[in-house]
Amino acid sequence: MRSTLFALAAAGLFATAAHAAPAQYAIDPTHTFATFEIDHFGASTNRARFDKKSGQVEFDKAGKTGKVEVTLDMTSVNSGTAAFDKHLKGKDIFNTDQYPVSKFVSDKFVFDGDKLKEVTGQLTLNGQTHPITIKSNKFTCYESPMLKREVCGGDFEATIDRTQWGVNYGVDWGFSKNVRLVLQMEAVKQ
Repeated sequence: MRSTLFALAAAGLFATAAHAAPAQYAIDPTHTFATFEIDHFGASTNRARFDKKSGQVEFDKAGKTGKVEVTLDMTSVNSGTAAFDKHLKGKDIFNTDQYPVSKFVSDKFVFDGDKLKEVTGQLTLNGQTHPITIKSNKFTCYESPMLKREVCGGDFEATIDRTQWGVNYGVDWGFSKNVRLVLQMEAVKQ
């Protein structure tokens, strides 16, 4: 009887330990895009993306928990216009000579039932770190027929006040403080 109880207790511990171990995923840069949008005098919207990005995801589907760490190479900003890219990299905006990377590190996945609602964390930009909340527009995991591995990903967005990170260029002229971040991300199970 004692050995049966011990075996059941041990099985329970192993099952809990297996459940507690989240899966590790690597960001797929070919299916991950980080773009931003900012109003330009109410007449149009300036948009650009970052072509170089990397990161990893830790995700426990059953426990509905996870962590994300994404690094953007700020020198890879691409608006489609070389002169604007040069300005974005300059001291007035991203100051890429001094701060060549930006990083988002999550601290919490928030679920509404089985649906990922948002991811909260810290954004480091221009040498300053502040909290942001990224809303999930869609999120799922699927078995990739090409990779023969699980892939998790979705579309996300957030609006930030850029002046929190010291990006004040043009505010006195009427440029918006608010910047919309649009993120599409897929990560491959390792």
